[in-house]
Formats: sequence, structure tokens, C-alpha cells
Amino acid sequence: MLDTHKGEALLAVIDSGSFEQAAKWLHLTPSAVSQRISALESQLGTPLLIRSRPCRATRAGQRLLQYLRRSQLLEHEFLAELEHEQQHFLPVTMVVNHDTLATWLLPALSQFLQAEQLLLDISLDDQDHTYTLLESGQALVGISSESEALRGCRAQALGIMRYRLLAHPDFAARYFPQGLQREAARRAPLMVFNRKDALQSNFLLRTLGLPSTHLNCHYVPSSEAFLQAIELGLGYGMVPEIQYQPATGLRPLIDLAPSQATDITLYWHCWQVQSPKLERLSQAVIQAAKQALLPLPSERL
Repeated sequence: MLDTHKGEALLAVIDSGSFEQAAKWLHLTPSAVSQRISALESQLGTPLLIRSRPCRATRAGQRLLQYLRRSQLLEHEFLAELEHEQQHFLPVTMVVNHDTLATWLLPALSQFLQAEQLLLDISLDDQDHTYTLLESGQALVGISSESEALRGCRAQALGIMRYRLLAHPDFAARYFPQGLQREAARRAPLMVFNRKDALQSNFLLRTLGLPSTHLNCHYVPSSEAFLQAIELGLGYGMVPEIQYQPATGLRPLIDLAPSQATDITLYWHCWQVQSPKLERLSQAVIQAAKQALLPLPSERL
């Protein structure tokens, strides 16, 4: 049997990033936290932590983190039902991509979260990288563009988020007077979310044969500010259709490639066996996605 105090120490170190901060959370000394984790490693016969700054979980540690987070959630849910506490909130760790959080997720889930008294602990990353956070045990559920499920989990297609390559009319007139062409795209400032974001560069490589090393880029790691920068004429870039709503009095943005939308299929990742509340959360996300996202090709028949 795993000692709950040892597991609690491991979670605290991973979530805080250090033994010192974990000790403050747990009202222990750093030495006591270290002893608990060392004892757990001895019990399991394998290292669980990479003692770096910040501390990171080993492969075995990642698997244990997944187990510990699920156990913690089940315990909280059981106690809430046992005590019948009306103000007993249940925390859920979730990883999502920035554009999902900026558009449909919270409006669609707000009533459900209040009714079920769930507290979201959200981690953000690019849709191509959220899978890594799930795999590392930093989240119990999440949304990713990765279709392959982790061991013991299931991945269900939610729908398609369609992106358009948009620019302000003045920006388009300045840099793309002849339309979207290779040399113009190379010179024009391109909006990129961060250095993990390959959405824009993949599109330009696929359609124009333009490698990412030849691009002039703004890096703006906020979905709202990213769109605002395009509306201000700072650059051109990919924006979800459901995010862009022309403001009254402003000239609408121009789609530089109206016949070449980029479709990203999103998947909901969760455990095959999960608590009742998490199962209801999964169903709520799936239903919300059907309303917000474009249907899959198989659903259009």
C-alpha cells in the first residue's frame, strides 16, 4: 500500500517545483519532504524525481502522479458525497489549448461547473503539446489535437476548429497587393503565438513552399492579444473562425486564403474508468463541443 503522506509530498514537490516550496505547503521541513519521497522511491524500487530546478518527474514518477491525482479526486468526491456539504468544491486538473479557452470552453461549461461545484485547475499549451502535459501526469483530463489515447485512457473526437489566415485591409494592401504570394509572405510580419506554434509556418510551407527560417515573426502568446494585433495591422496570422467577430465600426479583416482554411480536429482525453463527476464533465465537454465546433466529416453525412 502507498503511504498517503509520501504521495502528498511527491505531488507537492512537482506542483511547486521545489522541496523548499513543497515544505511550506505541507508545513514540514525540506528534509522531511525529501525523506518521504526517498522512502517512496525505496518502496517502489525506482527514482521518481529528477532533482533539478524545477523538479521534474521521471517516467515512473509520471505514471505515479497520474494515479495519485486520480486517487485524490476520488477521495475528495467521496468525502463530499458522504458529508453532504453544499459548499464542498471538487478540484479538477485540466489541460487545454489557448484558443479553446479563449472561445467556447468556459461559456459552454459555466452552468455545469457551478451546478457540480467543480474547481478548474487549468494548464495551457498549444493544441499539439497539451498531450505532453497529460502524459506527464500534470492533468487528469484535457483537450489535444493528438488522436492517440494514453494507456488506460480514451480519446474522443470533439469536432473541428477551423482557422483562417487573416489580415487588416491596410496591411493586406501594403504587403499583399497581388494576393498571397511567396515573396510577399516572406517579407510581411507574421503573427505567431509562441515558438511552439507551427500552425502558421506549416500552412505557408504547405501552400507556398516557404520555410519557417525565412519568416519575419511577431510572437504574441495570448489568443486575445494575437487577434488584436492583427486588427491593429501589426501582422497577419491564423485565427479561429469562432473567435473573430468584427467589432462595430471597424473594417472587417481580410481572409488572405479564402479557399484554404486550416482545420484542426480536437480530442477529449480522459480515463476509461473515472469518477461520476468526471464522467459527467466528459459528457458536458462533448456536448458543448458539438455546439461550438464544426462537425467531423463522418458526422456530415
